[in-house]
Amino acid sequence: MTERVALVTGAAGGQGWAIAKRLRAQGYSVAACDLRADDAAAAAADLGDEGVIAYGLDVTSAEQWDATVRQVVDRFGSLSTLVNNAGVLHRTSLADETAEAFENSWRVNCLGVFLGMRACLDHLRSAEHASIVNICSTGAIRPFPQHCAYGSAKWALRGLTQAAAAELGPSGIRVNAVFPGPIATSMLDEATQTRLAATAMFGRIGQPTEIADAVAFLVSEAASFITGSELVVDGGQCLQIK
Repeated sequence: MTERVALVTGAAGGQGWAIAKRLRAQGYSVAACDLRADDAAAAAADLGDEGVIAYGLDVTSAEQWDATVRQVVDRFGSLSTLVNNAGVLHRTSLADETAEAFENSWRVNCLGVFLGMRACLDHLRSAEHASIVNICSTGAIRPFPQHCAYGSAKWALRGLTQAAAAELGPSGIRVNAVFPGPIATSMLDEATQTRLAATAMFGRIGQPTEIADAVAFLVSEAASFITGSELVVDGGQCLQIK
């Protein structure tokens, strides 16, 4: 049995892949899960490390969650860590928003996290140093125009994280959240990255590895007395009034 096993969603590239590699470097066996199964498999193959295995996963499907967790535990022998990184950034005005798009944002950004925590729960309860990290957003701290669907889903995820931390603490499961600001991934196009960097406090936006470092700390034993925390990694974005 491998004692430290992490399941990371949205791990085919960008921030999720950075998290997967960082946890592997920290000694975890890693299940790199993503809806883009081929991309996740290609990334894992390029890494050439049997301790990182790719799995296709639609986080909005309870059935796929259950099947993936079974595969991960069959492969690695246990599951001690869950990183809910998968998300979709959806921008549109309130007047132009559709019920379908609004619901999809909630399904990926909040429901998928709930389904993941539920699917992993029994295994986390039996693991030592069990930990969950949910990737939230500065959109759950301050409002941004044209982010009604995304922002409200991330606010809900913030509350879900707190409720789960309070409920699962007695079982020895720590639940924390990371709140990234603008990060240089494909979620933000080049023009948006340039615009945000121009007004950023540090003159740049964040790198995926900086979110990975925050996650690695929160799942580690160095954070063994931390649960229900909200670690903001935004280069001071939430301190700026614009």
